[in-house]
Amino acid sequence: MTDRCDFRCVYCMSENMNFLPKRDLLTLEELDRVSSAFIRLGVKKLRITGGEPLVRRDILSYFRAMSRHLDSGALDELTLTTNGSQLEKFAGELRDAGVRRVNVSLDSLMEDKFAAITRWGRLPQVMRGIEAAREAGLGVKINTVALKGFNEDELFTLQRWCHDHGMDLTFIEVMPMGDIGGEKRLGQYWSLENLRARLSERFTLTDIAHRTGGPARYVRLEETGQRIGFITPLTHNFCESCNRVRLTCTGELFMCLGQEDSADLRAPLRSSESDGPLEDAIRAAIDRKPKGHDFDYSRQRLDGRMSRHMSHTGG
Repeated sequence: MTDRCDFRCVYCMSENMNFLPKRDLLTLEELDRVSSAFIRLGVKKLRITGGEPLVRRDILSYFRAMSRHLDSGALDELTLTTNGSQLEKFAGELRDAGVRRVNVSLDSLMEDKFAAITRWGRLPQVMRGIEAAREAGLGVKINTVALKGFNEDELFTLQRWCHDHGMDLTFIEVMPMGDIGGEKRLGQYWSLENLRARLSERFTLTDIAHRTGGPARYVRLEETGQRIGFITPLTHNFCESCNRVRLTCTGELFMCLGQEDSADLRAPLRSSESDGPLEDAIRAAIDRKPKGHDFDYSRQRLDGRMSRHMSHTGG
Protein backbone atom coordinates (compact mmCIF):
# COMPACT_ATOMS: atom_id res chain seq x y z
CA MET A 1 0.00 0.00 0.00
CA THR A 2 2.94 2.32 0.81
CA ASP A 3 6.61 1.94 1.69
CA ARG A 4 6.37 4.93 4.04
CA CYS A 5 6.10 4.61 7.78
CA ASP A 6 6.00 6.91 10.79
CA PHE A 7 8.36 4.55 12.67
CA ARG A 8 11.91 3.48 11.82
CA CYS A 9 12.15 0.06 13.49
CA VAL A 10 15.79 -0.96 13.69
CA TYR A 11 15.29 -4.45 12.20
CA CYS A 12 13.16 -3.14 9.32
CA MET A 13 14.56 0.22 8.16
CA SER A 14 17.63 2.37 8.25
CA GLU A 15 17.12 5.62 10.12
CA ASN A 16 17.41 7.77 7.00
CA MET A 17 15.31 5.96 4.44
CA ASN A 18 15.07 6.89 0.77
CA PHE A 19 11.42 6.28 -0.01
CA LEU A 20 10.03 5.67 -3.47
CA PRO A 21 8.93 8.70 -5.51
CA LYS A 22 5.20 9.14 -5.24
CA ARG A 23 4.87 9.06 -9.03
CA ASP A 24 6.03 5.43 -8.96
CA LEU A 25 3.26 4.35 -6.59
CA LEU A 26 0.03 2.87 -7.82
CA THR A 27 -2.91 5.18 -7.23
CA LEU A 28 -5.65 4.01 -4.92
CA GLU A 29 -7.83 3.49 -7.97
CA GLU A 30 -5.14 1.31 -9.56
CA LEU A 31 -4.77 -0.66 -6.31
CA ASP A 32 -8.53 -1.23 -6.37
CA ARG A 33 -8.31 -2.49 -9.94
CA VAL A 34 -5.41 -4.88 -9.20
CA SER A 35 -7.05 -6.13 -5.99
CA SER A 36 -10.30 -6.74 -7.84
CA ALA A 37 -8.44 -8.71 -10.52
CA PHE A 38 -6.93 -10.98 -7.86
CA ILE A 39 -10.37 -11.48 -6.32
CA ARG A 40 -11.86 -12.41 -9.69
CA LEU A 41 -9.08 -14.97 -10.06
CA GLY A 42 -9.98 -16.59 -6.75
CA VAL A 43 -8.14 -14.75 -3.97
CA LYS A 44 -10.37 -14.82 -0.88
CA LYS A 45 -8.27 -12.92 1.67
CA LEU A 46 -6.55 -9.54 1.41
CA ARG A 47 -4.11 -8.27 4.03
CA ILE A 48 -3.07 -4.63 3.72
CA THR A 49 0.47 -3.90 4.92
CA GLY A 50 3.28 -1.41 4.48
CA GLY A 51 5.29 0.47 5.65
CA GLU A 52 2.42 1.78 7.69
CA PRO A 53 -0.67 1.65 5.46
CA LEU A 54 -2.68 4.10 7.56
CA VAL A 55 -0.29 6.98 6.84
CA ARG A 56 -1.26 6.95 3.16
CA ARG A 57 -3.54 9.82 2.25
CA ASP A 58 -7.21 8.87 1.75
CA ILE A 59 -6.46 5.21 2.52
CA LEU A 60 -9.95 4.67 3.94
CA SER A 61 -11.40 5.16 0.46
CA TYR A 62 -9.60 1.97 -0.59
CA PHE A 63 -10.99 0.00 2.35
CA ARG A 64 -14.49 1.30 1.65
CA ALA A 65 -14.11 0.29 -2.01
CA MET A 66 -13.02 -3.24 -1.04
CA SER A 67 -16.11 -3.63 1.14
CA ARG A 68 -18.17 -4.27 -2.02
CA HIS A 69 -16.31 -7.54 -2.47
CA LEU A 70 -17.07 -8.51 1.13
CA ASP A 71 -20.73 -7.65 0.59
CA SER A 72 -20.91 -9.76 -2.58
CA GLY A 73 -19.21 -12.72 -0.93
CA ALA A 74 -16.35 -12.71 -3.43
CA LEU A 75 -13.91 -11.79 -0.63
CA ASP A 76 -13.92 -13.60 2.71
CA GLU A 77 -11.66 -11.34 4.72
CA LEU A 78 -10.03 -7.91 4.60
CA THR A 79 -7.38 -7.44 7.27
CA LEU A 80 -4.65 -4.99 8.17
CA THR A 81 -1.14 -5.16 9.61
CA THR A 82 -0.25 -1.91 11.37
CA ASN A 83 2.11 -0.42 13.91
CA GLY A 84 -0.96 0.89 15.75
CA SER A 85 0.00 4.56 15.65
CA GLN A 86 -3.08 5.58 13.64
CA LEU A 87 -5.64 3.12 15.03
CA GLU A 88 -7.06 5.59 17.51
CA LYS A 89 -8.10 7.72 14.55
CA PHE A 90 -9.22 5.02 12.10
CA ALA A 91 -10.46 2.00 14.09
CA GLY A 92 -14.16 2.82 13.79
CA GLU A 93 -13.97 3.56 10.08
CA LEU A 94 -12.04 0.34 9.45
CA ARG A 95 -14.79 -1.59 11.21
CA ASP A 96 -17.44 0.20 9.13
CA ALA A 97 -15.53 -0.78 5.95
CA GLY A 98 -15.68 -4.46 6.83
CA VAL A 99 -12.35 -5.04 8.59
CA ARG A 100 -12.88 -7.44 11.49
CA ARG A 101 -9.38 -8.01 12.79
CA VAL A 102 -6.00 -6.31 12.74
CA ASN A 103 -2.44 -7.35 13.45
CA VAL A 104 -0.49 -4.85 15.52
CA SER A 105 3.31 -4.98 15.50
CA LEU A 106 4.56 -4.46 19.07
CA ASP A 107 7.99 -5.55 20.30
CA SER A 108 8.12 -4.12 23.82
CA LEU A 109 5.78 -2.98 26.59
CA MET A 110 8.45 -0.73 28.10
CA GLU A 111 8.23 2.86 26.92
CA ASP A 112 11.96 3.50 26.71
CA LYS A 113 12.67 0.24 24.90
CA PHE A 114 9.75 0.81 22.53
CA ALA A 115 11.18 4.23 21.65
CA ALA A 116 14.59 2.69 21.07
CA ILE A 117 13.40 -0.12 18.79
CA THR A 118 11.05 2.09 16.73
CA ARG A 119 13.28 5.20 16.89
CA TRP A 120 10.27 7.49 16.32
CA GLY A 121 7.43 5.61 18.00
CA ARG A 122 5.50 6.48 21.16
CA LEU A 123 4.12 3.56 23.15
CA PRO A 124 1.16 5.42 24.76
CA GLN A 125 -0.12 6.36 21.29
CA VAL A 126 -0.01 2.71 20.19
CA MET A 127 -1.71 1.55 23.40
CA ARG A 128 -4.55 4.02 22.80
CA GLY A 129 -4.84 2.68 19.26
CA ILE A 130 -5.09 -0.92 20.44
CA GLU A 131 -7.78 0.04 22.94
CA ALA A 132 -9.68 1.96 20.25
CA ALA A 133 -9.56 -1.10 17.98
CA ARG A 134 -10.90 -3.34 20.73
CA GLU A 135 -13.64 -0.85 21.59
CA ALA A 136 -14.62 -0.74 17.90
CA GLY A 137 -15.08 -4.49 17.97
CA LEU A 138 -11.97 -5.43 16.02
CA GLY A 139 -10.08 -8.57 16.93
CA VAL A 140 -6.47 -7.69 17.73
CA LYS A 141 -3.47 -9.98 17.35
CA ILE A 142 -0.07 -8.81 18.54
CA ASN A 143 2.95 -9.58 16.36
CA THR A 144 6.27 -9.47 18.19
CA VAL A 145 9.65 -9.82 16.50
CA ALA A 146 11.88 -11.93 18.75
CA LEU A 147 15.09 -9.96 19.28
CA LYS A 148 18.00 -11.42 21.19
CA GLY A 149 19.14 -9.29 24.09
CA PHE A 150 16.25 -6.88 23.60
CA ASN A 151 12.89 -8.41 24.47
CA GLU A 152 13.96 -11.81 25.78
CA ASP A 153 13.22 -10.59 29.29
CA GLU A 154 9.69 -9.54 28.27
CA LEU A 155 8.59 -12.96 27.02
CA PHE A 156 6.26 -13.70 29.90
CA THR A 157 5.23 -10.07 30.35
CA LEU A 158 3.99 -9.96 26.76
CA GLN A 159 2.33 -13.35 27.11
CA ARG A 160 0.49 -12.31 30.27
CA TRP A 161 -0.54 -8.90 28.90
CA CYS A 162 -2.03 -10.43 25.76
CA HIS A 163 -3.86 -13.04 27.81
CA ASP A 164 -5.30 -10.42 30.16
CA HIS A 165 -6.62 -8.42 27.19
CA GLY A 166 -7.96 -11.36 25.19
CA MET A 167 -5.48 -11.00 22.33
CA ASP A 168 -3.56 -13.69 20.48
CA LEU A 169 0.22 -13.31 20.33
CA THR A 170 2.54 -14.35 17.51
CA PHE A 171 6.33 -14.30 17.67
CA ILE A 172 8.35 -13.79 14.49
CA GLU A 173 12.01 -14.51 13.77
CA VAL A 174 13.88 -11.49 12.43
CA MET A 175 14.38 -11.84 8.67
CA PRO A 176 17.46 -10.77 6.68
CA MET A 177 15.88 -8.05 4.55
CA GLY A 178 17.41 -4.69 3.67
CA ASP A 179 20.80 -3.25 4.56
CA ILE A 180 20.88 -2.35 8.25
CA GLY A 181 24.38 -3.71 8.88
CA GLY A 182 25.19 -7.40 8.79
CA GLU A 183 26.68 -7.80 12.25
CA LYS A 184 23.71 -6.02 13.79
CA ARG A 185 21.31 -8.41 12.04
CA LEU A 186 23.15 -11.48 13.28
CA GLY A 187 23.15 -10.09 16.80
CA GLN A 188 19.37 -9.60 16.69
CA TYR A 189 18.49 -13.19 15.77
CA TRP A 190 16.70 -15.12 18.53
CA SER A 191 15.64 -18.61 17.49
CA LEU A 192 12.00 -19.37 18.23
CA GLU A 193 13.04 -22.89 19.16
CA ASN A 194 14.75 -21.31 22.16
CA LEU A 195 11.77 -19.04 22.86
CA ARG A 196 9.37 -21.97 22.73
CA ALA A 197 11.58 -23.95 25.08
CA ARG A 198 11.42 -21.12 27.60
CA LEU A 199 7.62 -21.04 27.37
CA SER A 200 7.51 -24.78 27.94
CA GLU A 201 9.38 -24.37 31.22
CA ARG A 202 6.34 -22.59 32.62
CA PHE A 203 3.43 -23.88 30.53
CA THR A 204 2.21 -27.05 28.87
CA LEU A 205 2.27 -26.39 25.11
CA THR A 206 -0.07 -28.29 22.82
CA ASP A 207 0.25 -27.97 19.04
CA ILE A 208 -3.08 -27.05 17.48
CA ALA A 209 -4.33 -26.95 13.90
CA HIS A 210 -5.54 -23.33 14.05
CA ARG A 211 -4.75 -21.38 10.87
CA THR A 212 -5.50 -17.81 9.80
CA GLY A 213 -4.27 -18.20 6.23
CA GLY A 214 -0.76 -17.13 7.17
CA PRO A 215 2.53 -18.86 7.97
CA ALA A 216 2.13 -19.06 11.75
CA ARG A 217 2.01 -22.37 13.57
CA TYR A 218 0.05 -22.23 16.81
CA VAL A 219 0.15 -23.80 20.24
CA ARG A 220 -2.26 -23.60 23.15
CA LEU A 221 -0.99 -22.88 26.64
CA GLU A 222 -3.01 -25.43 28.58
CA GLU A 223 -2.81 -23.54 31.87
CA THR A 224 -4.39 -20.38 30.39
CA GLY A 225 -6.09 -21.54 27.18
CA GLN A 226 -4.12 -18.86 25.36
CA ARG A 227 -3.12 -19.19 21.72
CA ILE A 228 0.50 -18.43 20.76
CA GLY A 229 1.81 -18.37 17.20
CA PHE A 230 5.32 -18.87 15.83
CA ILE A 231 6.53 -17.64 12.44
CA THR A 232 9.85 -19.38 11.85
CA PRO A 233 11.34 -18.63 8.41
CA LEU A 234 14.82 -19.54 9.69
CA THR A 235 14.55 -22.43 12.13
CA HIS A 236 11.59 -24.18 10.47
CA ASN A 237 10.40 -22.77 7.18
CA PHE A 238 6.73 -22.84 6.30
CA CYS A 239 7.14 -22.93 2.53
CA GLU A 240 5.21 -26.16 1.96
CA SER A 241 2.01 -24.51 3.20
CA CYS A 242 2.55 -20.99 1.82
CA ASN A 243 -0.06 -19.75 -0.64
CA ARG A 244 0.76 -16.04 -0.34
CA VAL A 245 2.02 -13.51 -2.83
CA ARG A 246 2.87 -9.89 -2.06
CA LEU A 247 2.00 -6.89 -4.20
CA THR A 248 4.09 -3.77 -3.58
CA CYS A 249 2.85 -0.22 -3.78
CA THR A 250 4.59 0.12 -7.16
CA GLY A 251 2.85 -2.88 -8.71
CA GLU A 252 5.63 -5.44 -8.30
CA LEU A 253 4.34 -8.88 -7.44
CA PHE A 254 6.71 -10.95 -5.30
CA MET A 255 5.79 -14.61 -5.31
CA CYS A 256 8.00 -15.22 -2.25
CA LEU A 257 9.12 -12.87 0.53
CA GLY A 258 12.53 -14.55 0.53
CA GLN A 259 13.25 -14.46 -3.20
CA GLU A 260 14.10 -11.60 -5.54
CA ASP A 261 11.98 -12.85 -8.46
CA SER A 262 9.06 -10.51 -9.18
CA ALA A 263 6.55 -9.67 -11.86
CA ASP A 264 5.65 -6.21 -13.08
CA LEU A 265 1.89 -5.68 -12.91
CA ARG A 266 2.02 -1.92 -13.30
CA ALA A 267 2.90 -2.09 -17.01
CA PRO A 268 -0.08 -4.25 -18.09
CA LEU A 269 -2.30 -2.31 -15.71
CA ARG A 270 -1.45 1.01 -17.32
CA SER A 271 -1.10 -0.21 -20.90
CA SER A 272 -4.70 -1.28 -21.37
CA GLU A 273 -8.15 -0.32 -20.16
CA SER A 274 -8.98 -4.01 -20.38
CA ASP A 275 -8.04 -6.20 -17.43
CA GLY A 276 -7.15 -9.09 -19.73
CA PRO A 277 -3.39 -8.33 -19.92
CA LEU A 278 -3.31 -7.75 -16.16
CA GLU A 279 -4.96 -11.09 -15.40
CA ASP A 280 -2.63 -12.86 -17.85
CA ALA A 281 0.38 -11.32 -16.05
CA ILE A 282 -0.97 -12.48 -12.67
CA ARG A 283 -1.47 -16.04 -13.90
CA ALA A 284 2.03 -16.16 -15.40
CA ALA A 285 3.53 -14.88 -12.14
CA ILE A 286 1.72 -17.42 -9.98
CA ASP A 287 3.05 -20.20 -12.21
CA ARG A 288 6.57 -19.07 -11.17
CA LYS A 289 5.92 -19.21 -7.42
CA PRO A 290 9.00 -20.99 -5.96
CA LYS A 291 8.98 -23.97 -3.64
CA GLY A 292 10.89 -22.16 -0.90
CA HIS A 293 12.87 -19.15 0.26
CA ASP A 294 16.63 -18.78 0.77
CA PHE A 295 16.81 -17.20 4.25
CA ASP A 296 19.69 -18.74 6.21
CA TYR A 297 21.70 -17.60 9.25
CA SER A 298 23.78 -20.78 9.38
CA ARG A 299 27.54 -20.42 9.85
CA GLN A 300 26.93 -16.86 11.09
CA ARG A 301 26.48 -15.51 7.56
CA LEU A 302 23.64 -13.56 6.04
CA ASP A 303 22.95 -16.11 3.33
CA GLY A 304 19.72 -15.40 1.52
CA ARG A 305 19.57 -11.75 2.58
CA MET A 306 17.18 -9.71 0.45
CA SER A 307 18.41 -6.31 -0.73
CA ARG A 308 14.98 -4.71 -0.42
CA HIS A 309 13.67 -3.53 2.94
CA MET A 310 10.66 -5.23 4.49
CA SER A 311 8.70 -1.98 4.21
CA HIS A 312 8.91 -2.19 0.41
CA THR A 313 7.40 -5.66 0.13
CA GLY A 314 5.15 -5.72 3.17
CA GLY A 315 5.25 -8.21 6.03
